[in-house]
Amino acid sequence: MRGTLRPVPPDAPAPPRRPRAERNDRALLQAAREVLAEDGAHASVAVIAARAGVGIGSLYRRYRTKEELFQHLALLSLEHWNEAAEQALDDDDPWRGLAGFVTSCVEFGQGTLGPVAGTIGVTDAMAAASARGDGLLEVLVARAHDTGALRQDVTALDVSLLIEQLGRSPLLDQVRRQGRGDLLPAAQAARRRLVAIALAGLRARTPDGSDLAEPMPGDPPTSALFTERWVRAGEG
Repeated sequence: MRGTLRPVPPDAPAPPRRPRAERNDRALLQAAREVLAEDGAHASVAVIAARAGVGIGSLYRRYRTKEELFQHLALLSLEHWNEAAEQALDDDDPWRGLAGFVTSCVEFGQGTLGPVAGTIGVTDAMAAASARGDGLLEVLVARAHDTGALRQDVTALDVSLLIEQLGRSPLLDQVRRQGRGDLLPAAQAARRRLVAIALAGLRARTPDGSDLAEPMPGDPPTSALFTERWVRAGEG
């Protein structure tokens, strides 16, 4: 969720989250990302709760409606974006900071709540977090431009959209849906390589044309990652 958001009327301040509530929030966020990848905006709260291991009764004691749940999860996602951006700004190397920010957001699954966009109201807290995130990203991009590390034609919105696209991985979604935990590390490694490829495309070049991109991380994916997905449960 990026760009200027128009808030709905302000909500009452939320009480501090307890450790158990925080664990449940993390589980719900991960479950919501997975279920939304499968079912889109029509994702069932009951399915999300079951996948997260959270009782539906306890979930509705905390969130009165499906919209309230998704608003909270959207806010958590925005807060992660901002924390990752602040950590990136603490890095004295502008390119390393920006690359680390992109990688952190992609691996977190930033953008996977996209299917609920336009279906829920935007709270004041969501709008404020989104505006702060936009500002932080602008600074990250400007720093990288100023040092000549980032291509001058790459904008903050380009980076934001890249994160959203890479944060939603059809390959990872399929492997999880099939329950193929044995393929999950390979799928995650393959996505890390795609992130590195994308970052290399953002990197500026020296005046003599030398490539500044870092080496690709890890080994190339093997064909097993693709062929094994076609094996039906119980076969092979």
